[in-house]
Amino acid sequence: MYLPAHFDAEDPALAEQLMREHPFATLVTNDDEGFPFVTHLPLVLTSNDTGEWTLLGHVARANPQWKQLQARPEALVVFLGPHGYVSPTVYPDRQRVPTWNYVAVHCRVRATLLPEADTKDALLKQLIGQHEPPYAQQWRDLGEDYQRRMLAGIVAFELKVVGWQCKLKLNQHRPEAHAAMRRLHAAQGGEAAGLEAWMDRAGVGR
Repeated sequence: MYLPAHFDAEDPALAEQLMREHPFATLVTNDDEGFPFVTHLPLVLTSNDTGEWTLLGHVARANPQWKQLQARPEALVVFLGPHGYVSPTVYPDRQRVPTWNYVAVHCRVRATLLPEADTKDALLKQLIGQHEPPYAQQWRDLGEDYQRRMLAGIVAFELKVVGWQCKLKLNQHRPEAHAAMRRLHAAQGGEAAGLEAWMDRAGVGR
């Protein structure tokens, strides 16, 4: 992605935090004609002792993207965090234009399919544990036959992260506007309100 040096966050801890806080990602592959194919899906981030990342996820068996991953294992995963509009009124001078602040991580990945039912079941339990732990008992109570049918309807995979970029576009290079920008994002609420925490993490406007 386009990544000016003043927006480049090279600290892996910041990238990992963004991916864990915003696990609903965009998986981009290429179809047989070379055109990008996109699926929006939750992914589970895992890391080993050496700090290497792996993303775990699944798609419906009817989704052709798993076949694309099988044929062409390299793909792109995008995580988008908080974002919000920046009015030119935050600047003390008038010769400014609107922009948009946001935080994002792009991961270059290499895919491996996980066909075993036990592996798929373990992945689903990780997703349940991450998003709705009380549902784990209900899943167990559904019975093995139902679980097997559900597991047969999905294709699971692991995506080994082989490269990444983290972009924190928080107008770091415009210190004269940081205080007003914080007030603006707080007033906007929603996704924009989360940008204030990322300004703190990046040391913007302290």
